[in-house]
Amino acid sequence: MAAALNWHEQAKALDFRSQAFIGGKYVPAASGETFENISPIDGKLLARVAACDKEDVDRAVKAARTAFNKGAWADAPPKQRKRTLQKFADLIIKHADELALLETLDMGKPIGFARSIDINAVAETVRWYAEAIDKIYDEIAPTPKNALGMITREPLGVVAAVVPWNFPLLMAAWKFGPALAAGNSLILKPAEQSPLSALRVAELAAEAGIPEGVFNVVPGYGETAGQAIGRHMDVDAVAFTGSTEVGKFFLKYSGESNMKAVSLECGGKTPNIVFADTPNLDAAAQGAASGIFFNSGQVCVAASRLLVEESIHDAFVEKVKAMANIFQPGDPLDTKTMMGSMVDKTQMDRVLSYVEKGKKDGASLAVGGRQVRESSGGYYIEPTIFDGVANDMTIAREEIFGPVLATLSFKDTDEAVKIANDSIYGLQACLWTNDLSKALKVSRALRAGTVNVNNVDGGGIEVPFGGYKQSGFGRDKSLHAIDKYTQLKTTYITFG
Repeated sequence: MAAALNWHEQAKALDFRSQAFIGGKYVPAASGETFENISPIDGKLLARVAACDKEDVDRAVKAARTAFNKGAWADAPPKQRKRTLQKFADLIIKHADELALLETLDMGKPIGFARSIDINAVAETVRWYAEAIDKIYDEIAPTPKNALGMITREPLGVVAAVVPWNFPLLMAAWKFGPALAAGNSLILKPAEQSPLSALRVAELAAEAGIPEGVFNVVPGYGETAGQAIGRHMDVDAVAFTGSTEVGKFFLKYSGESNMKAVSLECGGKTPNIVFADTPNLDAAAQGAASGIFFNSGQVCVAASRLLVEESIHDAFVEKVKAMANIFQPGDPLDTKTMMGSMVDKTQMDRVLSYVEKGKKDGASLAVGGRQVRESSGGYYIEPTIFDGVANDMTIAREEIFGPVLATLSFKDTDEAVKIANDSIYGLQACLWTNDLSKALKVSRALRAGTVNVNNVDGGGIEVPFGGYKQSGFGRDKSLHAIDKYTQLKTTYITFG
């Protein structure tokens, strides 16, 4: 990233793509309808984006199915898809400044993080699956000498990815990376709050050589475009990341339509357990703060429940409170800013309502809790810490999706595990200790898809990501993600 870039000037020069991308070209919604795309940085209009509905989804599915049946992508040798996806990753890096800026303008995250973390990870994801796809072998089953049992992988066909607004392009890449590598045709439905980077990256996919109809983007609302995708009779699979409430709708839509495969990565309420024997309490406090305040707390694995052993509780909470000062909201287009805005006014108001619930339920508001930077016209909330929280309080049980930390205490390991597991969610958990035996024992007891030990966000593209319980099922990232986008076929041949 060029440190000298004036991001405000760069923003003025942007040319937004605002139409749907179907069959290799930009097209308006069939109805001609649009929706306003508002920047949470200052509350100003960025663009009027095509409001896709059932007819547009039908067009995208038809384009995707036609492309799949022609086989230019689905039947291409793995090495050919690999080369094309590598070029796609190169183009993402080439246009990284632009893509990062679109993400920041759309959802208010700090430009420094959008550029150095998000977009680099998008390119890495595409490149990783490109490299992987010609290294995944089919199988030969153990059979009698007069038979041959072949187990082969085939692409599913038409795959839809419905993604959230908190990491607009990265959550999409976790799905389109393996889906495209496996040979599927794709329909991407970005969140209505953050459609701009998805619409731009579709153009880069075409430039890289991905055939017409293989990569389609239909912006629109969940209740219209999203529902049309979920109920469509010719969509073979939906990969969804978002709230548990909406995830359940896609299960319902599948049962009411063609029993399409559904993969869900839904909500979380991550417990972050700090034991008294933690080797570096300063590092743990920094992790606790970044674990909840990064991306303004708009992270499905945000470490929103801080469980601290009684003997160090007061001193440790003071350390976390001091760390919170680093995350005071600032201008998202300033590279020094550590925390930006909420994604929109609706989300800001929702988070502030949880602050009021916490106070009403008797939790102690130790830090923050207010809207700030109101003169900007944007939607900003202070880093917020509640102490004296009981695990039956609303702020300890429901996913707030904002910079609000609920702090609890525990007496011993058994109580820590009991509190941590007392949740409908099981996406991620964290623990801090110097005792390897304790770390392994607690990790096995925690009901979560990922357990981080002495960190709050470990692992890259090489490890699977997904949850237990109402955090969903199926896994993004790693080679295991390929399973969601392929069918296993058995071909059994008898000789003589």
